[in-house]
Amino acid sequence: MSFTKKNEEAVSPVIGVILMVAITVILAAVIAAFVFGMAGNIQKTHTVAATESRVNGTHVVVTYQGGQDAGSLIGVSFTVDGANVTPSISAGVIKLDGEEVVSNTLNSPLPVGSSMYLAAGNSGKNHIVGVGRFNDGSNQVIIDTTL
Repeated sequence: MSFTKKNEEAVSPVIGVILMVAITVILAAVIAAFVFGMAGNIQKTHTVAATESRVNGTHVVVTYQGGQDAGSLIGVSFTVDGANVTPSISAGVIKLDGEEVVSNTLNSPLPVGSSMYLAAGNSGKNHIVGVGRFNDGSNQVIIDTTL
């Protein structure tokens, strides 16, 4: 009976070297991303909510529900089927950067629970988009639906 001894000593060092090289390359890529500013262009997403319902065949109501960033929303502008519309609200409609927006007063937070009435004549076919303006100068879609 003859016994042969297999030499498997080289397997572990080769796998170890491959893993070390892979970790070094990944670490270099992450550091390069931060050094060259690739991760710095990401904007903060605001968390606010609005609900929408049809009042009758010609009007819809959008109600601002607030959210985590409720204190920073200063106005909302609306389009119905791609056309700008002027909502009616007790808080008032003002011009901000040449566009009519719903706002309590310029640069003060929109009150939670505000209802905005929009003229929308095609029941079930109106595409309504509400873009919120925030006190940091950013804009974000807060409602986008077909009603």
